[in-house]
Amino acid sequence: MMNLTLPVLHWLGRLMLAFGLCLLPAVTLLASPGAHGPNGEHLDGPTVMANAAELRFETHSELFEIVGRLQPAALVFYVSRYESNQPVLEAKLEVELGSLKAIATYLAADGTYQVSDKALLDELSKAGRHAMVLTLLAGSESDLLDATLTIASAAKVPADSAWRFGPGVAALLAILLGAALFLWRRRTSRRQRSGAFL
Repeated sequence: MMNLTLPVLHWLGRLMLAFGLCLLPAVTLLASPGAHGPNGEHLDGPTVMANAAELRFETHSELFEIVGRLQPAALVFYVSRYESNQPVLEAKLEVELGSLKAIATYLAADGTYQVSDKALLDELSKAGRHAMVLTLLAGSESDLLDATLTIASAAKVPADSAWRFGPGVAALLAILLGAALFLWRRRTSRRQRSGAFL
């Protein structure tokens, strides 16, 4: 009975190790799909929270699309044509949040617009829904867009966190279980061989 069981456990251990090692790299490929972002990617809805350090939002009209990202030192905007996703460069962008207003600075190096006004950033960092009005002037065209940035409470964990970490936990458990079975099988085989010489 033992002779039949040991090869099976040995095979199972190697299978679990292979499964865990194959699953682990796939965890790094998980990303939220989504409207056009800085590299042409799409965001899922009007307000998308990637994680606690990187919060994004998206809004568009018939002419323009704006994707924003809240960073520790600035509110960064990517402006593009809605139909073609062509970047809109050297435009004028004003952000209005309640009684607060700020003009975004255009950075030619990466084609982004950034707002570093401390009062506005402090307000956006508070938990809750922040409704903004974005005024865009690009050459002879102008547009008014509404955007909402949602900041979750610091104590609240995003709903998809468990799903994102699930594959990583499964891979780790598979590797540990496979290694345990493999080591147990080797130890048992050595004991059997030692007993055969007695």
